Amino acid sequence: MSNLPSHLKYAASHEWISLEDNNIVRIGITAFAQEELGDLVYIELPELGRHVAAQEQCAVVESVKTASDLYSPVSGEIVAVNESLNDEPEQINDSPYESWIFCVKANDLSDLNSLLDAEAYQQLINQ
Repeated sequence: MSNLPSHLKYAASHEWISLEDNNIVRIGITAFAQEELGDLVYIELPELGRHVAAQEQCAVVESVKTASDLYSPVSGEIVAVNESLNDEPEQINDSPYESWIFCVKANDLSDLNSLLDAEAYQQLINQ
C-alpha cells in the first residue's frame, strides 16, 4: 500500500482526487478501498448534469462482499462518467488509480483544501 500516487489528493472516505484543467476534478477509489471491497461487480454512476455538494453521496460501488457509497469531494456539476465501468467494473480492481469513476466541474476549488495528501492518507489507512 506504500505506492500511493503523490500527485493525487485523498478523502477520508477513500476516494482519490485528481485536479485537471478548467476546475475539473476526477474521482476514483483508492487501492485500499478496492482491496477492502473485494471484486467489484457493479458501479452506479452519478447522472451527468447533476449538481452535487461537497461530501454529498453521488455514486455507489458494489462488490461480492458489500456496497459502498462514493462522495463528491467538491461542489459542482457532474460533467463526465466512466461509462466503460458499466460493462467492466473490474477495471477498478485491476488498476484503481487509472480507472476513474466520475468528474465534477468544481464551483470552488477551496473544497480541495480539506483533502489529505498521500502521506496523511497512508497514516489514516495504517491506523
